[in-house]
Amino acid sequence: MAFDEASHQLQKELHNSVKRAMEAHRPILTHLNADTSWLLQLPYPEGSGPPSGRLFYNILIDPWLSGLQSDFASWFSTQWHAIPSSFKTIAELDERLSEAGKLDSVESPSDAEDKPEKPRPLSIDLVVVSHEFTDHMHQPTLLEIDPSVPVFATQKAAASIRSWNHFTSISVIDHFSEKDLDWRHTSVNPLPDWIGISRLVTNWDAMYLHSALLFTFNLGVGHKIHGADDEEAAEAIIYTPHGILADDLRLLSQAAPSIRTLALLHDYNEVDLSILTRLNLGIHNGLKAQRACKAKYYIGTHDEAKEGRGILMPFLRRKVLSVQDALEKEQGEDADTTGYPADAVDAKFLMLASGENLLLE
Repeated sequence: MAFDEASHQLQKELHNSVKRAMEAHRPILTHLNADTSWLLQLPYPEGSGPPSGRLFYNILIDPWLSGLQSDFASWFSTQWHAIPSSFKTIAELDERLSEAGKLDSVESPSDAEDKPEKPRPLSIDLVVVSHEFTDHMHQPTLLEIDPSVPVFATQKAAASIRSWNHFTSISVIDHFSEKDLDWRHTSVNPLPDWIGISRLVTNWDAMYLHSALLFTFNLGVGHKIHGADDEEAAEAIIYTPHGILADDLRLLSQAAPSIRTLALLHDYNEVDLSILTRLNLGIHNGLKAQRACKAKYYIGTHDEAKEGRGILMPFLRRKVLSVQDALEKEQGEDADTTGYPADAVDAKFLMLASGENLLLE
């Protein structure tokens, strides 16, 4: 009973968010679990010709809804969610999206009765996978998705997903670099021409752990980007679950047409693998990244303290941090050497719980 009530409340909140987003013509971001699975809903621009009955282009990012996750071997590392995901299956998510999208109809009951029932279109338009690690590329969850849904993935992840022989369309995400700073060139089939997807990388990072996905979009006439007169300018959402160095975001300021960062999805907590390497860079790096890209929203991701077992687990070190912790640490740093002064941060810092959504205004 408690789960049914929670599910009903979640559906109601999603429905209300859709209404608000349509009135404002703005994106919705929903945290599907307490870790790093997301739903990004982008409203179709006026005149773009959305599919019948559709209000948003729905992008599913790094879906892992339930079950175990192992890298290399189960004895090496096995993890599971400490907090249940807001949706247990892809079918449940798809159904909720369909229901939430049914806003007030202009049809009369008699009109509806006269029309033959049509198959319900899929509510998920695109799946995006940021890394080949199985907490991002979770095979059991991905195999629940209809094979006709296109997948955009980084190179190693795309190769693994192809080997499953499940999806009919798998595209490798190209890098966004100084060689081509036009976001429109990252809008490749089967994406609509008002959405682009690319990847920001650090050249010395051979595994591209500390990289980011760049979601760019132009919502059309009447929704011009703040401070940009170019009608081809785009807004962007930067998704970097392990964090990205601020210097690797500098090239966004050189983009033409211009790009304004709406939201930065970056971790709050630092996670180290013993003394060997830092896996998640944490909020101290995140503050610098936010200043570099001038994101309006800073939203925590990949911060769930998951349950686990295996020989790797004792070597993982997690440090829970807040914005205040990072600001206090910065007070002793020399702005002349860091390049990022410890001044007031012009952004909204948020952490969304599992199932919580946010209207990006």
